[in-house]
Parts: sequence; structure tokens; C-alpha cells
Amino acid sequence: MDDPIPASERSRQEQVFRFVAEATTHDGASATRIDTHGAVVFLSGDRALKIKRAVRFPFLDYSTLARRKAACEQELEINRRFAPQIYRRVVPITRAANGAFEIGGNGEPVEWAVEMQRFDESRTIDRLTREQPLAPALADAIADAIEASHRSAPKADTATWVASLLPILADNTSSFIAGGFPPDRVAALDRASRSAFERIRPLLEQRGAQGFVRWCHGDLHLANIVLIDGKPVLFDAIEFDPVFASVDLLYDLAFPLMDLIQHDRCDAAAGVLNRYLAVGDEAHAEGLRALPLLMSLRAAVRAKVMLSRPALDVATERSNRQIAMSYFALAERLIAPPHPRLIAVGGLSGTGKSVLARGLSGRVPPLPGAVVLRSDVIRKRLFGVADTERLPQAGYSRDATADVYRILGERAAHILAQGCSVIVDAVFSRQEERAAIEAVARDQDVEISGLYLVADVKTRLDRVAHRIGDASDATPDIVRQQQAYEQGDIGWTTIDASGSPDKTLIRALAALRLVDQVCST
Repeated sequence: MDDPIPASERSRQEQVFRFVAEATTHDGASATRIDTHGAVVFLSGDRALKIKRAVRFPFLDYSTLARRKAACEQELEINRRFAPQIYRRVVPITRAANGAFEIGGNGEPVEWAVEMQRFDESRTIDRLTREQPLAPALADAIADAIEASHRSAPKADTATWVASLLPILADNTSSFIAGGFPPDRVAALDRASRSAFERIRPLLEQRGAQGFVRWCHGDLHLANIVLIDGKPVLFDAIEFDPVFASVDLLYDLAFPLMDLIQHDRCDAAAGVLNRYLAVGDEAHAEGLRALPLLMSLRAAVRAKVMLSRPALDVATERSNRQIAMSYFALAERLIAPPHPRLIAVGGLSGTGKSVLARGLSGRVPPLPGAVVLRSDVIRKRLFGVADTERLPQAGYSRDATADVYRILGERAAHILAQGCSVIVDAVFSRQEERAAIEAVARDQDVEISGLYLVADVKTRLDRVAHRIGDASDATPDIVRQQQAYEQGDIGWTTIDASGSPDKTLIRALAALRLVDQVCST
């Protein structure tokens, strides 16, 4: 770090920090201090005050009071795009005639702060993931919030974004060497990342031409997403340089995916990815080949940031280094994904195919998990209706069903070609349907595992009768009709799905030999 900040400037700012930390500054309420590499945040009562540190890094410059004021104003403007309910105003910290500091006083400004509405810090997604797995509905809501921010984001220059990646990579490598990380591992990660960049560079340029390079949030780790009134809110977007946030949409998405993996929540990471693909532009599926590098870069950047994070004591410094090393190890793992595989989940209506497919998705390598293709959703898209809108009988004609299975096969092949595993969720009651999906695996030279779920008719009837807001149009009458199907020799692994979803998942994991699959490093 280039550090030309005068000692007097640092000393004066420390005086301001001590003032803001005092309970008397907040009408007797205690203040909690949070230090980051670029700012100090003070939490007291219903208010949060964020003060830029007097620092200069290669990627940001807060070295003067004027620069810090401008950064505060920029932060307010940018973050109101994402979280207007949090960001209030920019407020001066002034010195009165008697030399005392004041917040928002009439004296000369000696520092500037972003004033925010304080939220419940226990509701940030990083904390929630440490407590328990994220519910599927919450993973979907996070993906929806990210996709909505992407949809409204201004387009940005592709050449600048693509040209920024190698310097980011080089800066990461320099930081790891300076931080004393194992030189052979640092060099190997650097080589693998550069090689991956050269492979996907044309893809990134193509995505830019399609309009997928935009001015995004830019810093979407899990601590920058919070639940307010039960809904995910993105906050603390990058303000110091729009270029840093002007990236491919998948690079913005890669940050929370990577961080969920780091927090050992691959189920949620796979859920976020699948929901984002479902609600976003269909062309994003063609960009999945870039995800290993994009997620690895995010992990490496996070490792670098943790190395530079200020520590007030030796224990904190040691903890920061351990966290940095864990992110570095994840970057190594993400840049070298294993081969994808294809899993077909079949069974009559009410056997729990879709629940199992989602449960499996985060357990199937490569990270963050498998893309799930569901026949019910494909059918609704084929007819141009919402997932929960009921189709007429014509939507289930033999020709329509043949089209659905054809599209499932084509999309599975396309996603497998991007290096991602696929789970196909469909009835697969006909031998020709099963043979067709097996042919996809042969053509793509990947392993296929076929699972066929079975459950007694009473269980299936009960499940179908209690469905609410689901893409399936199956009714109890359809379940009874399916009893007459002549299915013959299925030829796939039969899974007893008459018990709870957890029991079905355990049986499927054993059949797929994924019982010992580990999410994080």
C-alpha cells in the first residue's frame, strides 16, 4: 500500500473516531465500532455513521478531506439505488469554537460521514448462514433481488471490464506473495487463472456485446445483504470507482455464490444460481463456462481484502489471516472444477421429484452445484404462461410432451457443454424418453445416473392435493390415471420416496455416492 498520509492527519482522524465512539456523543447510548480496510462504522441507537479512513490504496484514495467528502456523497447517491430505506444523508463532523467536536454542527468540518438508518445486524445473510441453512424461499428471494438490480443497472464499457481482470489477478498474486502465502500454490493459482481467462475472454467479450456488462453493486458478499421486513436488501455498494463495479452480471452474482460456498451453504448457492437463471435472461446459461474463474477471482479478492483488514490486536490479526487463507484455498478449488455429470430424476406425479432435485443440486459438483431443468417449468414456458398458471388439456398432448422432452435434452446438452452438471426433473415414464436423455450424456461424454422415485398411491394423492403455487398441473385425478401406465423395465435405480423428503434425499445421495460430498474447503 502506498501510504503518504501525514501522521497529523491520522492523529486528527483518530481523535474523531474516539469522539464518535463515546456514549456522550449519542445521548448516553453506547456505540459499537466496526473497522474495515477503508472505513470505520459506528452503530448507536437507530443510527449508523460510516467514516472513510484516511488511506490510499491502488484502488481507492481517501487521503484528503475533500476526497472523503466526495466519496461519502457518491456512496449516498449510489446506494440509494439499492437501499433507499437505509441511506439518509451525508453529515459533517465539525469543530466548534471551543475546540469540541460535533456531529452536524455549524463549525468547520473536520470529517464527513454517511448517516444511515441502523438495521438489525443479526439479519445480515452472513450471520444467518452461520446459524442455520437458508430456506429455499430465502435463496430465491436473494436471487430475485440481485436480478432486479441487474435489470435496472446502466450498461458499461466491455473493453474496460475485460482489461481489468489481469491487473486484478496480478494484484491478488502480489498481495499473496507479500502476505507470505506458499509460493508454489500462489504461482499455481496465478497460472490456472491466467489460462482460464484466455479461454473465456471471447465469451466475456460476447456477453458484453449482448449488454451484460453493467454498473452493478460490485461488492455483494453476504455481509452486504440484509433482511429488512423479511426481504433481502443489498447495501454498501462500491462507490470509490464506478469502474470497479462495472462488470459482467455473472461476476456480480459470483460473489454471493462464492461466499455461500465459503459458509458451507452449497444448497443455498445452487438455489440462488438456479433461481437467477430462471428469472434472468436465458442467455446467461451460455455464460456458465465463465463461473469457475469469476468465482475464483471473487474468492481471491476476498482473501486479499482480509489480509489488508486492520486489526486492533494480535488475535484479530491472526483470525483475519486464517480467513484469508481459507478464501485463498477456495479460490484454488474453484479454478479447477471436476467434470460435470447428468442426473435424471423420474417418477409419477407426487413422488417428490422436484423436492429431491432441489435437495440434490447443491451436492453435485462442480461448485456451486447442478442446474435443475424441470419439465413442468419448461412446459409452461413453451406455452408462454406463468409457472403457476394452469394449462388446458392441449398443453399435455403427445406432441407437446415430445417438445418438452426435446427441449429438456437440448438444454441439458448445452449446459453440460458449459462445464456444469445438470439434474433433469421429469416423469420419464416412457422408455424412449429415458433413452433420449441417456443419449445426451453419451453425446456429451459425461456420466449419467438415472433415479426413478416410487411411492404408494395414497402418499402421492395426499402430496398432490396439498400443493400450493406450484408449476405442476397434476391433480388427484391425474395421479389415479397414472396408475394405469405400462412402464415396463425402468432400468434406472429405484428410490423409495414414500417417506419424508430427507429420507428420500439420503437414499438418493447413497445411490449417487454423494454422501461424503463436501461443500466448503
